[in-house]
Amino acid sequence: MKQQLKIYYTSDVHGYLFPTNYADTDEKNLGLLKCIPSFQKDGNTLIIDGGDMLQGSALATYCEAHREVGFPQATVLNKAGYDFVTLGNHDVNFGTDYLYDYLQALDATCLCENILDRKNGAKKFPATIKTLENGMKVGIVGVVTDYINVWEKAEHIEDILIADPFEAAKQALAELKPQVDVSICLYHGGFEKDVKTGKVLSKTSENIAYKICEELDFDVLLTGHQHLLIEGQELHGTYIVQPSNMALTYFELSIEKVADGLTIAAEIGRADQQPDSALLAELQPLETKVQHWLDQSIGRLETAALAEDKRTMALKGSPVVELVGAAQLKASQAQLTVVSLANTSPGFHQNVTMRDVIATYPYTNQLITLKITGAQLKQVIDKNTDYFALNEQNEIIISPHFLYPKVEHYHYDFFLGISYAVDLCQPPGQRVTALSYQQQPVADTDEFTLALSDYRASGGGGFPTYQECPVLKEGSQEIVAMLIDYLKDQENLSIPQRLDYQISASCK
Repeated sequence: MKQQLKIYYTSDVHGYLFPTNYADTDEKNLGLLKCIPSFQKDGNTLIIDGGDMLQGSALATYCEAHREVGFPQATVLNKAGYDFVTLGNHDVNFGTDYLYDYLQALDATCLCENILDRKNGAKKFPATIKTLENGMKVGIVGVVTDYINVWEKAEHIEDILIADPFEAAKQALAELKPQVDVSICLYHGGFEKDVKTGKVLSKTSENIAYKICEELDFDVLLTGHQHLLIEGQELHGTYIVQPSNMALTYFELSIEKVADGLTIAAEIGRADQQPDSALLAELQPLETKVQHWLDQSIGRLETAALAEDKRTMALKGSPVVELVGAAQLKASQAQLTVVSLANTSPGFHQNVTMRDVIATYPYTNQLITLKITGAQLKQVIDKNTDYFALNEQNEIIISPHFLYPKVEHYHYDFFLGISYAVDLCQPPGQRVTALSYQQQPVADTDEFTLALSDYRASGGGGFPTYQECPVLKEGSQEIVAMLIDYLKDQENLSIPQRLDYQISASCK
């Protein structure tokens, strides 16, 4: 009897169950409901998810805000017959109590080797060995990026420790490998090097998938986090895949035990099937509530504030940024504020709805107010200009590093309340050529109050300077709620214009 294993693998679904992106009501080829009809389950098949299920979509936001509705994500995973999941960094955004309630509703087993109980150091979600009907023994180790420790609010993870994922995977593999026919690492993290060329893409430890392939001998590495579609291929003896986010794609892996080892292949599946009618009917009342909630009117603007292309917005500013910044300044009463937008932030129609707000600012971030010096302000503005690069004609383009391996427009910041000029032809550290506040030059020793997201304040995105700044006030309200309050507070709102900067390239 042949020993074969089939795996269906999703990751970074972010609560996208229905075929909509919630920015509008058009049906699209995305969402888990359009994927799972393709899953053919039997005793030699495993269905696995790589984490980031609880946060990211309007549906997920609604479910957290209305906890009595339960977890439709668990309903869908249970109906599809998922066997195993690991945790993503966003799965703890609402705290571990919410996470545990979700896992309680889930039939699948959670595997996350590097999540430890803070009281006794025990593994909360240890690795496992699954024996298939055909007798094949499959060892599966789950791990998640330990950058949760950098990004997450302390109170959300106060009962757990997130240990080094590499060391956790290494130790678990040593224990499992002699007992199994197939070893799988389920890693919510991505690749720090290009999988084709080996070129270094990131020098942090946020993503260590390449290192896992180089130094450990898992047969299969199922990755996520980067929202980057990586087709099935072998890397240093380990077979790797990474599906797209929002359940745009999934992978179907076929593994067979042969005389000299394993043969492994993978096909990309797409969200193009008709959802199961019974499951759709079960979930539709909740989805209808979400859509009605999104269509609630929040406020009215004198003119619409809609997004343009990312390069234009980054170079010239945008009323979308001005509106978010105005809300942050009012709520914080800080002198300056920093605004970061999502990869897709469509902006605000003249009649602003909840849909506009959630689509434009989909994060769970809170606002932190820091004390920052003039010297530190120059550092972060200079660092921010890494977003740009120059092509062969010295024209300003978005740096490829922000487009691959993961699209990261959200790591470009807009600074409101300060005037500055940047010359991209100057060396790093000297690119800020002018900096003033209220028409007065900023000295290195000057001090300012600065409001920004807790994610950026933690150093997220490669801004360690903020970690050196004293915290003056910690937010207790999410930025989305501040934005809603700001919009409700005024009729026919005129958006202030506080962006004042210039990006140039004076190369000779």
